[in-house]
Amino acid sequence: MPQLNPNPWFLTMLLSWLTFSLLIQPKLLSFNPTNTPSNKALAPIKTHPWTWPWT
Repeated sequence: MPQLNPNPWFLTMLLSWLTFSLLIQPKLLSFNPTNTPSNKALAPIKTHPWTWPWT
């Protein structure tokens, strides 16, 4: 079965993961976020019971 043969695609997958891990990921992680998260207090969620018409 050709689907189980990793020979043609394993090197491509390995090189793409190495490129992402070593080059792209550190550049993306070095960016500073423009909108810093604020510590807002969460409002309590008001839930209402559902009234089923057949009960």
